[in-house]
Amino acid sequence: MAQVRPMRADARRNRERLLVVAAQAFAEHGEGASLDEIAKRAGVGVGTLYRHFPTRQALLEAAYLERIEAIAARADVIAGELAPGDALVAWLDELAAGMLQVRGLRALLGTAVTEGGAAADRACGDCVRGAVTRLVRAAQDEGTLRADVEPIEVLRLAHGVATAAESTEGEHGTSVRRYLSLVWRGLRA
Repeated sequence: MAQVRPMRADARRNRERLLVVAAQAFAEHGEGASLDEIAKRAGVGVGTLYRHFPTRQALLEAAYLERIEAIAARADVIAGELAPGDALVAWLDELAAGMLQVRGLRALLGTAVTEGGAAADRACGDCVRGAVTRLVRAAQDEGTLRADVEPIEVLRLAHGVATAAESTEGEHGTSVRRYLSLVWRGLRA
């Protein structure tokens, strides 16, 4: 078995800068953000970008993985602060808002609702599915969420809410809360 050498400090810094700049560029310009511009803003050559991320998709996934993991981690924080049903609704609101704020995140999170895709897609989906599963089960145990609802169904509904809210002009936050409120009424026990 080949031994993996640790990344040099300068290479690690370049990779980290590329991820920060890429996340900003994808948020501003969507998935079609210029890779040349990302490299330039990160202060590296385009060859360095491709050495770390051989494809646009690899860069997109790496840039968003941290954001997705942060959203998933918020589930446990919120669950520690609110009653289970309220925690589920609050987290779904953050998830949907995150999908709207970071252009392209909704598309990547689409893999979480289909349970397919590449290894990075599955890692993204796994952390989000784990978070929603914990929240759904707690709300069901509390008796505020219908027992016949599956976590993946709740995640798919949140994805749908973000998709629907994206089509409203400039009122994403209001739309997300309204749509989630309607969905929650249908899911309540």
